[in-house]
Amino acid sequence: MILEILGVLALGGLLHLGTRAAIVRSFRAPRLVHAISPAELGLPSREVAIASANHTQLFAWLIAAPSGKPAPAVLVMHGWGANAALMLPSVRPLHEAGYVVLLLDARCHGRSDDDDFSSLPRFAEDIEHALDWLAAQPEVDPGRIALLGHSVGAGAVLLAASHRRDVAAVVSVSAFAHPREVMRRLLAQHHLPFIPVGWIVLRQVQHLIGHRFDAIAPLRSIANVHCPVLLAHGRNDASVPFDDARRLLAAGLEAGRQVQLLALEGGHEVSDALLQHEGAMLDFLAQAFADRNPHMRDKQAGVCDARH
Repeated sequence: MILEILGVLALGGLLHLGTRAAIVRSFRAPRLVHAISPAELGLPSREVAIASANHTQLFAWLIAAPSGKPAPAVLVMHGWGANAALMLPSVRPLHEAGYVVLLLDARCHGRSDDDDFSSLPRFAEDIEHALDWLAAQPEVDPGRIALLGHSVGAGAVLLAASHRRDVAAVVSVSAFAHPREVMRRLLAQHHLPFIPVGWIVLRQVQHLIGHRFDAIAPLRSIANVHCPVLLAHGRNDASVPFDDARRLLAAGLEAGRQVQLLALEGGHEVSDALLQHEGAMLDFLAQAFADRNPHMRDKQAGVCDARH
């Protein structure tokens, strides 16, 4: 879906000479209603409102851990034009593993407040506000909070985590490597030249969102994430090539970060494939949370010693 939005953006930038109003209209994400709720899946939840930037309120579902005691938590962020309900398939295994889950609607999406525009940095900004809120909840262990995001949400969780030291782990699903490359692929599909169309649009979008693409690209963010990162990506992703995941892995490892790649069978919307590999995701989170808890780390080490 992000490619379709950027396609409209590229054409709109050309026809309107990249004016702010035209770009804002072209870049507006479709707002989808929630088709399902956690309660319909038998998940105990409550609706919450979280303050974000520009005096906006974010809608979210907080799903409590089964134990009822303070537990590790996972904040889940959807992709462009999606909403929290579309991320529900990933929630049940997290809940059953004993985690608190926060399903968030970004600004201009789902039931969250509107704003003048949406962008990857604003997704990340919403995530950071939600992180602060989540860490203050009595049912959450504030030292063990992980982020899980899809598509633009995947780029956003990497960007948010690159700003902080209080994130225990990141699960990035179907992230692109660099927004400039997304634009180039899109222009090629529409048989439009990068010069002048792509150049005009890139400059105007960067001016609008207040960030250079090089500064917010996942290729850069992942090199600055201090917690473990799991990159999950479909081998048959037609929107974001699987090679983007390989490049993100290489960038993280080159920077000395803890990054691993989970190759999934499927395309860009890989929720079913991710569920088929839920064991790998849960093992990754369990290890990351244990590393944040000295008691649990020592306990796991003792089990390993006994096995050997």
